[in-house]
Amino acid sequence: MNLSMDYFLAAAWVLYLLVLTIWVVLQKRAPEATIGWILMLAFVPFAGFLIFYFLGPKRLRKQQRKRLRHHAKIASHDDLQALKQRAHHNPGMFRQLVQMGAATTGMYPCSAQAVDLLPSGADTFEAILEAVAQAQNHIHLEYYIYEPDQTGTRLRDALIEKARQGVQVRLLVDALGSARLRRCFIQPMLDAGIAFARFHDTRLGRRWRPMTNYRTHRKIVVCDGRIAFTGGVNITDEEDLRIRPDAYHDVHVRLVGAPAFWLQVVFLEDWAYATGTLPGDCLNGYLPISETGPHNVQIWTSGPDNPHEPIHRSYVKAISEARQRVLLTTPYFVPTEAAMMALTSAALGGVDVHVLVPQRSDSLLVTLAARSYFDELIAAGVHIWEYSDRMLHSKTLVVDDDYSFIGTANFDVRSFRLNYEVGVAVFGPQFNQALAQQFERDLKNARAVPTLRRLPFPQRLAEAATRVLSPML
Repeated sequence: MNLSMDYFLAAAWVLYLLVLTIWVVLQKRAPEATIGWILMLAFVPFAGFLIFYFLGPKRLRKQQRKRLRHHAKIASHDDLQALKQRAHHNPGMFRQLVQMGAATTGMYPCSAQAVDLLPSGADTFEAILEAVAQAQNHIHLEYYIYEPDQTGTRLRDALIEKARQGVQVRLLVDALGSARLRRCFIQPMLDAGIAFARFHDTRLGRRWRPMTNYRTHRKIVVCDGRIAFTGGVNITDEEDLRIRPDAYHDVHVRLVGAPAFWLQVVFLEDWAYATGTLPGDCLNGYLPISETGPHNVQIWTSGPDNPHEPIHRSYVKAISEARQRVLLTTPYFVPTEAAMMALTSAALGGVDVHVLVPQRSDSLLVTLAARSYFDELIAAGVHIWEYSDRMLHSKTLVVDDDYSFIGTANFDVRSFRLNYEVGVAVFGPQFNQALAQQFERDLKNARAVPTLRRLPFPQRLAEAATRVLSPML
């Protein structure tokens, strides 16, 4: 009897692994992610199954078709067609990168009147509040994290004031990242006429398997289609050193001119995707033709419903094109194989490569996973720095003297493949120099990771184990 039961359980276990392995393989993920999920399902069967059920499967075909319909409607707008036709850029050696961006995202290079680095959360909030106060027609905001704290309340009240003046305000927040926004905080906005929506509701009652693993990690503000902001700063007291002495160290960018047009397109697509409607009967007034300017800029987007992984490709391509230097800042460093190859190849080829990460991030697993890559990078000649002052949250890249990138994407698998992200590529020395100077200032609060790390066995084991899980972090 017991022997028969043993055979039955063994057969059930084999069938369980076979069926779930086929399920995982059919998702067509990267090989390392596929292996990681199979190992989790095998060694942590019940919990692993629940985690994969909610986070693993790619349930994006319907959402992709929905997004493509809205994209087609926006892309056919006359103003957008006109801006594409007069796409302006002088990328030099980055010509292929520009072409790849247009091919994978539909975002064309343009010129900006101003590209201003905002070196802190406090600077970012003040600049956004100033732009909000000056808005005359509309204000569009999209955020991963919007907290109902002092910072969030201050911005909410400013938006309510503008809405009462007749300015159209729309606020889109991620349902998971902004889960603490309650009805009591939102209702005053609704009463003032502000349109509010959540991206990918996480409640089981709304969908048996919610889109929990696919978040909008974007931070976008667009005022009147002319001034826009994006970068790493969320709406929370944790980003403001004036409120919290341990506030995140973060940077943002202010854009004036045509780049705001393209960020408007990103917001409108996300709004239409989340709500099922585009503002008004047409897009007139939301996509104005913007003035030309001295800065060459290209907006990049990526998301799980874009199989080309555009921002991932942009990082790999830009680093591979480097001839002199690469300065990378990221709060979460969990590189793909392609990203590791780009960094190590650049360093081995004589490029001065520096990577700045936090000494302690707000995720222990990510910190351990990041450090598991250090020895390989250092052996190739990459300089690793750990920022020790506060939690580093900036996401920037400087290549040589004429290319820079700033946005919402971390240098990790989640940002490259799972989240909806946005970034700004800037061609030319002016903004490149500003980001490089910011990097140098940050190094004053960082320590170089030693060439030879002597680690106790438990730490080596922990780093190795989290590296196996890195495709799922």
